[in-house]
Formats: sequence, structure tokens, C-alpha cells
Amino acid sequence: MLDQDMIMKSLSEVEDPELKISIVDLGLVYGVRIIDKEDQMHAEIDITLTSPGCPSAPEIMAATHRAALKTEGLDSVHVNLVWSPRWDPRVHATEDARMDMGIWE
Repeated sequence: MLDQDMIMKSLSEVEDPELKISIVDLGLVYGVRIIDKEDQMHAEIDITLTSPGCPSAPEIMAATHRAALKTEGLDSVHVNLVWSPRWDPRVHATEDARMDMGIWE
């Protein structure tokens, strides 16, 4: 049965092109909602970026869409770019990602 963990696993293959760290580990995925639309499974995925001026925004959004669609049982996806709350690596990133970025606090 399709669940959020399956989609997050698919999204873990998407890397920020500059940092070379998964968007999941960076904490850029703020939410995944699964909606059953007349026997078609649809996901609404909320992501943010490391900065509002991120030049890789289109690339990251497209890669997120493609990766999510690889999830077994998922028929359609919409990726929403959100800015609230503002991304903070000390709050949102995993411990491993913070270490990779040299954040020791």
C-alpha cells in the first residue's frame, strides 16, 4: 500500500546540485500528502530551497517530480514550492547532512 515513507524513499535520490546532498537529508521536503482521486493515487509534495534565489530551482523541482513518479502505486504528482518556514539547516537537515555541510552546532 502506498504511503509517505515510500515517496520519501524515492525522493531521497534527488540531490541539491550544488551541495550534492539529498533533498530529504537537507530537510527540503516539508510535506507529502497522498490523495486518492477515483482510484488514481496523487501526491502533493511541498518542498523549499536552500535560498530564495537558488539558481537550481527548476532542476530540483523537475527531479523531485520525476523521482516521486517512480514510486510504485503513484499515478500523478504535483510539486509545490513553499517558503514558510524559511529553511534552516540547523533545524531541518539531518545530523549527517549538517556534518557534510560543516555545521557542528
